[in-house]
Amino acid sequence: MPHRWTEETEFVRVLLDVEDRACRQCGRKMHVCDHRRHPIFTLEGPRQVVCRLVKCPDRSCPGHHRTVSPEREAALGLPRSILGWDVFCWIGHRRFARHWSVPQIRAELQDSYQIGVSEDALEDAIARYQAVVAAREQDPERLAEAYRDVDEVVLSIDGLQPEKGHETLYVVRELTQKRIWFGEALVSSSAAEVRRLLALSRQWTERLGKRVRLWMSDKQDAFVSGIAAEFPDVPHRYCQNHFLRDVAQPMLEADSHAKVRMRSKVRGLRTIERELLSTHTTIEPAAAENVPEASPAEAAPESPPPHPPASAVVLDYCTVVKGILNDDQGGPLHPPGLRMAEALQSVRQSLERNLRAKKGGLQHAR
Repeated sequence: MPHRWTEETEFVRVLLDVEDRACRQCGRKMHVCDHRRHPIFTLEGPRQVVCRLVKCPDRSCPGHHRTVSPEREAALGLPRSILGWDVFCWIGHRRFARHWSVPQIRAELQDSYQIGVSEDALEDAIARYQAVVAAREQDPERLAEAYRDVDEVVLSIDGLQPEKGHETLYVVRELTQKRIWFGEALVSSSAAEVRRLLALSRQWTERLGKRVRLWMSDKQDAFVSGIAAEFPDVPHRYCQNHFLRDVAQPMLEADSHAKVRMRSKVRGLRTIERELLSTHTTIEPAAAENVPEASPAEAAPESPPPHPPASAVVLDYCTVVKGILNDDQGGPLHPPGLRMAEALQSVRQSLERNLRAKKGGLQHAR
C-alpha cells in the first residue's frame, strides 16, 4: 500500500536532470517528455524528488519509445521506496547492531525525526537491508581480500528448523575467519537437496582458490554422503557441540526423570497460597455481626491491609519454590535437575533454620 502523505508535510524540492542528453541510438539531443515525483523521508526532513524524464524526439529512432531517468535518483534511495539511504542505513544499524525491535525503531523515528511509517514498511526495509548486506558479504572481491592470507579453510554445515513442519534453514559457515558463506531454506532435507548446497560450497572454494582442510557437522546421513561425494579427500569430523550433546543424552534423560520426581513430591503450593489469601481477606461471621454500620462515605472500598509477617514469608517461599520448579535452562554442562535439587535443598535448609530459631525463641520466652 502506498504511503499517505499528510497535507501539512513540508517538502524540500530536489530537481534532477539526466546528465548525458545524447541519444545512445542516433546521437540526437533528447528532450524532456515528463516529470516523475518521488517523495522520500530523510533524516534532515522530507524531500520531493522531481525527475525530468527525457527521450529521443526522432520518431524513426529505435530509442524513441525508451524513457531515460536521471542517474542521481538511485543515489538518494532505493527504487519505489519512501526511505532515503540515510534512513535506510539508520534502520539497519539499529536493528542488527543494537538489536532494536521494530516497534522501538518506529517510535524513535517518530520521536526524533518525525518520520511516521508503518511496521510493515519497516519490516520490508529490514528485509532489503539483509539482502544488501548478504550481497556485500558475498562479493567476490571482498571475499578474495578476506581470505588473501588464508591457505586452508574449515567448513561446517548445520540445519535449523524454527518450528516443526517449517522449512529448515541450512547454513554453511567458514570457521577460520568465522564467516557465514551462505544459507538457504529447504522444504526437503533429502540428500539431493543437501548435496546441491555442498556443491555450491565447492564452487566457492574453487573460486577462492583455497583447499578445504576439514568439514564439521552433526554427521546426518545427507551430510555424510554429500560431503563424501563433493569433497572425497577431505576429512569429515563430528561437531563438538553435537558430540557432547549426544554423549550427554543418557545423563539428560536421567536428569529429566529426576525433575519429574521432584515436581511430583513438591506439590500443594497453590493450595497453601489460596488458604493464606482467603484467611487474610475473609471476615468471620461472628465478627461481622459486631461491626457497626458504616455511612455511604465510609463504605467506599479500601485497599486490603498488608499480609501478616508470617503469611508474607510463606508466600515468598511459595514464589521461590515455583520459580525453581519452572527453571528448565542449563543444558548438558549445567543440568537443570541437579540445579533444581540444589535449590530445593537450600530452601529446605532455610526452613529448618527458621524453625530452629522460632523454637529457641519460644523456649527463651518461657
